[in-house]
Amino acid sequence: MEKSIKSYFPIFLGPTFLAFIIGFIVPFLMGLYLSLCDFRTAADAKFIGLGNFVKAFQDGEFLHAFVFTALFTLTTVILINVLAFAVAMVLTNNVPGTNIFRTTFFMPNLIGGIVLGYIWQLVFNGILSRYDLALKISAKFGFWGLVVVICWQQIGYMMIIYIAGLQSIPSSLNEAAAIDGANSWQRLWSVTIPNMMPSITICLFLTLTNGFKLFDQNLSLTAGEPMKQTEMLALNIFNTFYSRVGYQGVGQAKAVIFFVLVVALGLIQLKMTRSREVQQ
Repeated sequence: MEKSIKSYFPIFLGPTFLAFIIGFIVPFLMGLYLSLCDFRTAADAKFIGLGNFVKAFQDGEFLHAFVFTALFTLTTVILINVLAFAVAMVLTNNVPGTNIFRTTFFMPNLIGGIVLGYIWQLVFNGILSRYDLALKISAKFGFWGLVVVICWQQIGYMMIIYIAGLQSIPSSLNEAAAIDGANSWQRLWSVTIPNMMPSITICLFLTLTNGFKLFDQNLSLTAGEPMKQTEMLALNIFNTFYSRVGYQGVGQAKAVIFFVLVVALGLIQLKMTRSREVQQ
């Protein structure tokens, strides 16, 4: 059997591997090369070295987008994970109608980002119009509007992961802690959270990377207004590449910087939280 698998696995693996090379590896390598070029199309690329990266770091809008995105990501990572964990705790304690609540909380994750942004834009403007205000007149409104939308969309998804983690903890551990005199708060910190670290690792990684990569909701909810003060990194890269004539190379350089940043942060977070798993 093992010999047959070794003989035929290239037939099954080959098409998938070829598609991966064509759809990911080749475009990725071309993107790295184009970030070092001045170009309008890939056919007329002219190598200029690191000039595009210098312009990217000198772009005040790009630096502002980074700070805005970092603050947004920090806020949403904390809120989403705390609230999702709290909801998961409640829904694993034999609450009546648990399945209905789980489905209801998860449903926002099924709505597309563009549609979600426009729906919430109508909601926010409907509320703010009563006070002669609008979502796009203030960066503060835009920031918290994005926070509300992303929390509303992602809490249900993270909740499912936390519920799976909670259900995998043997009940005997909490029972033993209770017999030893530990109260509910002590059992949470000393038993539940340490045994939940694999789920926490996954949820932190997803919320961290999703926060930095956010594009659809930013485009449809605020479009960077007012005056690009709510423009996040992905939207800034998009606008640089498609809206600024002659800046295609700079936009590609920003995309490379963005890729390195997200990968680095993701790997650091994984290393930190997985080390906690090993200790447990």
